[in-house]
Amino acid sequence: MKEASLVKFYFAKYFFLAFGLLQWLISGLILFRNGDIPRSQFAAFVFFTMGLVFVSLFLLISSKIKRVAISKNKIVVFGRQEERYEWPEVKSIKNVPYLNAYRLKIKGHKQIYFFPDQSSQPLYGLFSEPLFKKGKK
Repeated sequence: MKEASLVKFYFAKYFFLAFGLLQWLISGLILFRNGDIPRSQFAAFVFFTMGLVFVSLFLLISSKIKRVAISKNKIVVFGRQEERYEWPEVKSIKNVPYLNAYRLKIKGHKQIYFFPDQSSQPLYGLFSEPLFKKGKK
């Protein structure tokens, strides 16, 4: 079974949360150091708002990014519990441009975004290795 590295998965999953918390930290530091100046209050408000946007993006996106292992006959989605699917259950699998990620749709489930391992390069929106052909050995 082929799976992306854990570093890539956790970086993508928690990037917006970390960046939002960093914006809030900057906002707090600006208010702490120069809280009396109106220009500093405005800058702190801007950083706080940017942090709020990034944390909101985290809440929207993080539940859709999953760890996925792919083999010749099945797909395993890791989450709170391990879910196994056969290739006939897959509705579609598409390359997400510029992100080196894939969008997987399974019949009766929501979309799942995942990252391929290093050896599989995208080729016209499909996997380049014969291992990823549906149901073939």
